[in-house]
Amino acid sequence: MFVTDSNGPTPVFGEPMPSPSPQPDGGADYAVDSTIDLDAIEADLDGVQLALERLVDGSYWTDEVTGAPISVEVLDADPLVRRA
Repeated sequence: MFVTDSNGPTPVFGEPMPSPSPQPDGGADYAVDSTIDLDAIEADLDGVQLALERLVDGSYWTDEVTGAPISVEVLDADPLVRRA
């Protein structure tokens, strides 16, 4: 998913999209960024999956170690947080 603003399309996770390179057929070809950290993306997706599971089982708003409530402000700042 991309967000479009005055700078053009930007992926939701915040990395700017590369500018298209003109092609002889008039189309555009986007350069591939070989520095993408697939391990970090996988870890983020694992965190999202865990947060969704915690929502389903009702433990999303609870510190997983102490059992203390996690404030809305903390969850707003980091929706994947598991400790208060």
